[in-house]
Amino acid sequence: MDTKRIVSALCYFSVMFAGILFPLVAYFASEDLEVKHHAKKALLSHLIPLIPLPLILLSIYFEITRGAGEFPVMMFSSAMLMVVLSLIVLIWNLVKGIKVLNTKNDF
Repeated sequence: MDTKRIVSALCYFSVMFAGILFPLVAYFASEDLEVKHHAKKALLSHLIPLIPLPLILLSIYFEITRGAGEFPVMMFSSAMLMVVLSLIVLIWNLVKGIKVLNTKNDF
């Protein structure tokens, strides 16, 4: 197995251990175009669960300033969306990493 495939697969698998850092380093450190392509795709997929973060922060701000004792629906629903997106991204990255490792042709 060649190094390009391993680094490309590790970019996807890094969702479990290095998150955004490994694909970013692989993108800037690698000279190979295929590794850069997979690193960019992995990096973008690692950022997807952060989409609801502004909603969570906004709902926390409203909860603090309003001081109401009611259930924070927006914060809870945004957090649940973040969890669901994280699970989807985890599964997608594992599948993509395995596919990269199983490719028979040379990049």
